[in-house]
Amino acid sequence: MKRDDKSYKGIGVFDSGIGGLTVVRALMERLPEENIVYFGDSARVPYGTKSPETVLRFARENLKFLKSRNIKLIVVACNTVSAVALPVLKAEEKLPVTGVLLPGALSASKTTESGKIAVIGTTATIHSGAYEEALHAINQDLEIFSQACPLFVSLAEEGWLNNDVTRLTARKYLEPVIEFGADTLVLGCTHYPLLREVISEVMGKGVELVDSANECAIEVEKILEKNNLRKMTGDTGEIRVFMSDVPYKFKEIGERFLGRSLGEVTKIQI
Repeated sequence: MKRDDKSYKGIGVFDSGIGGLTVVRALMERLPEENIVYFGDSARVPYGTKSPETVLRFARENLKFLKSRNIKLIVVACNTVSAVALPVLKAEEKLPVTGVLLPGALSASKTTESGKIAVIGTTATIHSGAYEEALHAINQDLEIFSQACPLFVSLAEEGWLNNDVTRLTARKYLEPVIEFGADTLVLGCTHYPLLREVISEVMGKGVELVDSANECAIEVEKILEKNNLRKMTGDTGEIRVFMSDVPYKFKEIGERFLGRSLGEVTKIQI
């Protein structure tokens, strides 16, 4: 098979670290025949405390690397980049580009029964107001409360998924969210599902947690079909993982969340 054959080309996915593997898992479950190239920019994590200009520069560099790996579509599996840089990337890029923010907002709007939705994310995502804008564009009557939880990224990267430090941090961050009384909580960062157990425990029963991975996979499927890019051969796709750094316990945490072996992880300079 030629390398430029569209059935060989993969879906390019990037995030600031390991959190985007949640999106990869959803893509592999929905589109098992597709090849996936994943890049985690763990050497420069977290993105959520960086300026919008820096986030855009990192995103452009990540996208450039993925394009060198023979891809046909780009998934920005990072809420921070989706919030502050996605419109620019879409305008600059010839390949189809999609993010995780809008699918997450759509899922939350379908999930809520009370009309009260809370969003947690990185500092950059929350300060951008992108989730509020997206949710109000869907339904202007929704009540929305947003809370930045920047330390969640470091806890997820460190592998501290369920210990006393993580619980104390979650209680501190989520106290005002609980007071708001939302029935739906958007995990507005792809790292946060790694902490889902603790977040759910702190929020209590009756609060639905929403992450955009599954909705994003549905959107990717639609884009592939619309652009006649879907892989036509029936064989199972391959996944290749590249990282700008391999953090402590990366493989252990990554494989637990991906639900399968990562195989070879290649470290690159970006």
